[in-house]
Amino acid sequence: MAVNVEKMTAEIDLMENAVYRVIDGRLIKVTTPGIGYGKQIITWQAGKPSHCEISFTEK
Repeated sequence: MAVNVEKMTAEIDLMENAVYRVIDGRLIKVTTPGIGYGKQIITWQAGKPSHCEISFTEK
């Protein structure tokens, strides 16, 4: 991921499966669930993503 702070732009690899959060101009990659089946729940507060919950189950 390449970030240009002056222009406030970021370049990401579109070949990588990922989820990102943007908070106050910062790009943050969300951690992927471990093994098996997983989910990511992002909680919003005051119009901004405040935190995320990551869980997984094994089959």
